[in-house]
Amino acid sequence: MTKILIVYCHPYAKSFNHAILEAVEHNFDHHQVSYTVIDLYQDQFVPSYDVAELRLFHAGKTHDPLVQKYLRLLQRADGLVIISPVWWNDIPAMLKGFIDKVMKEGPGLSHIVTKTGVKGLLTNLQHAYVLTTSTSPTFYLRLFCGNALNGVFVHHTLKQIGVQHAYWYNFGGITKSTLKKRRRYLQQVAEKSFRFSKYRI
Repeated sequence: MTKILIVYCHPYAKSFNHAILEAVEHNFDHHQVSYTVIDLYQDQFVPSYDVAELRLFHAGKTHDPLVQKYLRLLQRADGLVIISPVWWNDIPAMLKGFIDKVMKEGPGLSHIVTKTGVKGLLTNLQHAYVLTTSTSPTFYLRLFCGNALNGVFVHHTLKQIGVQHAYWYNFGGITKSTLKKRRRYLQQVAEKSFRFSKYRI
C-alpha cells in the first residue's frame, strides 16, 4: 500500500494551511490511502542547531529524538506532501530547520556528498507535492522574487535528498481571495492529492 508522509508547517489551527491539511487528509481517508502526518509546531520541533547537535553533524548523528523519528518516517514513505505558508518569498524557518536538521549526511541517511555534488539517498520518495499559500500572487514569486520555492526548494533541495519528481502548487493572493476561490482551491487540492498518491500527476 502506498504510504504518504505529510509534513505540515503552520502554527495556527484556523489558518487556510490547516484547511488544506484537512482537505488532503479527508481525501486520503476517503480513498483509503495510507499516510502519516508530521506536525512540526504541534511536535514542538526545535528547528535550530545547538552546540551539542552541531558537534554531531559530521558524524550524521543527533541528540534530538524527533530528528531520528522524522528520518525514519521519510525512509519508510513512498511519497511526500509538504504543506506550508510562503514567508518572505521562501519557506518558513521551521520548515528550513526541518531540512537542516533531519537531512543527515552519511550512508543510510538522507544523502552523501560526492566529488560531483550531493547524492540523495531517499529515493524511496518517488514524488513530492509542495502545497503553499502566499500573500503575493504566484507569478510575482516566480518572476520578481527569485522563484525560491520552485527554483531552489522544489527542483534542487528535494532532488538533492533523492526525491525523483517534485511539484509546487501555490495559492497566491490569499489575503484578498474570496471564499469561492478558497473552496475551489481546496477541491482541486483534494483531487490532485489523490492523483498524486497514485502517481498519476
